[in-house]
Amino acid sequence: MRCIVIKNYLNNAKMDRQIAKVAQAMMERNRGDIRRIEHSLKVYGWALQLGINESIDEKTLEILEITALLHDIGIHVAEKKYGHSTSQYQELEGPQVAREILTTLGYAPDVVDRVCYIISKHHTFTAIDNIDFQLLVEADFLVNSTEDPLKENQIINFARNIFKTESGLICLKLLFPHLDFVIVPDKLR
Repeated sequence: MRCIVIKNYLNNAKMDRQIAKVAQAMMERNRGDIRRIEHSLKVYGWALQLGINESIDEKTLEILEITALLHDIGIHVAEKKYGHSTSQYQELEGPQVAREILTTLGYAPDVVDRVCYIISKHHTFTAIDNIDFQLLVEADFLVNSTEDPLKENQIINFARNIFKTESGLICLKLLFPHLDFVIVPDKLR
């Protein structure tokens, strides 16, 4: 039993080092853009908490962590190419940048493909197809709702129509206890 615990610890430490490399690459791509770096790190923090609270498996959690760090990685490319970074352009440009980063870091093709798929649709809520994608959207909204003040009806609408996990709904309710929405999770498993 002790060997299994040590092996699991070492596997998690290895994953943590890899995630740190992804975070470093994200920061390098956003060099000097404190707002975007901090946004991605906050989304990562919420995503990690939600993923652990929802008891998702290790591979799915790894995909969620990577996606959280890289979900907005296409913003600078979009701004340079199109003059602005609408959600459509972020979804268009982000996967290519993420693929380059993850391939350089040696991630398996299935992980790279999944991360890139989520990034390519992370503002298209009708495309949510699994718990990793759902938790990324919820984590991003938790951060966006506090960085850019939203109207109460926008938060309530998002809670009722987009949030699906118990953990996400609880966190949203803790951030906005004065708002009237019911926590009724719809598990994505």
